[in-house]
Amino acid sequence: MRVCNEGFEQEFIDGKSDMYAIAFTQNVLSGRWKYFILWYLKDETRRYTDIKKFLGDLSQGSLTKQLKELENDGVIQRDVYPEVPPRVEYSLTDKGMKLLPILEKMEDFGKEYG
Repeated sequence: MRVCNEGFEQEFIDGKSDMYAIAFTQNVLSGRWKYFILWYLKDETRRYTDIKKFLGDLSQGSLTKQLKELENDGVIQRDVYPEVPPRVEYSLTDKGMKLLPILEKMEDFGKEYG
């Protein structure tokens, strides 16, 4: 399997659709903090500052990068309200909600074997 900068090679997508599906999902979730961000957003919309506080020592740059990647993948929605100072809120999209069962299975596995 080869992943190029633009994504997956067409030969891999066509020839190994089952592995491609797993690799695609892994690619969406890749990033140290994405699992935690998604889990934190599962029940309600959160402000940027709340996410930052929840994750603790994570730098602003790293958090912004992770949020932007999740937004670009269509997993979270970013809403900016024209206030002073601007209020930015994040929530899961329908696509993001479909990832929650994966996270729940990860939680179950960790509780049983961790």
